[in-house]
Amino acid sequence: MSRWEELTGGTSGDEYAARFAALAATGRDMHGEARFCDALVAPGARILDAGCGTGRVAIRLAELGHDCTGVDLDASMLAVARKAAPELRWFEADLSRLDPDALGFEAGFDLVVAAGNIFPLLAPGTEAETVRRLAGALRDGGLLVSGFGLDRAHLPVEPTITLAEYDAHCTAAGLTLVDRFATWDAAPYDDGGYAVNVHVR
Repeated sequence: MSRWEELTGGTSGDEYAARFAALAATGRDMHGEARFCDALVAPGARILDAGCGTGRVAIRLAELGHDCTGVDLDASMLAVARKAAPELRWFEADLSRLDPDALGFEAGFDLVVAAGNIFPLLAPGTEAETVRRLAGALRDGGLLVSGFGLDRAHLPVEPTITLAEYDAHCTAAGLTLVDRFATWDAAPYDDGGYAVNVHVR
């Protein structure tokens, strides 16, 4: 069982969507992840939102003109995504068991984004396999973009993966670090408690 399932029971989709809607209503920018990813790819890129949740990032990227697919383990989150954007492709799957060919892009995605603390909330011991599966969904030259917390201040659970461990998983999966930032606004990484990572296949 993933740490996310342990935390939420897999039934938090409506609550999660309501929380982000309330934040958006205050004027807070909710699209930093999508803006960051959009700047990395050409128009009309094929993008996989891995651990898409309620679809916030994928939907915004589709609005920006990209060909987006979302995958998540939580059916309650996907129900919200499907209602919000029925025209997009949404798949229910465990990322550590993801079959990239089943997503319909044999040529591979231009970018895979894993935002929202995906890696610290995986089932224990599945981090390396998840990286391998996501790398396998990329075309040659494609990018894996991830953002996650590294300390308790940035996570709903105790820290579970270090940057050194994550980079080692990426290297083993045939990925190379391109850049690392402290925020989705591309602030320079300062050895703090949150990292946005860009790796290339």
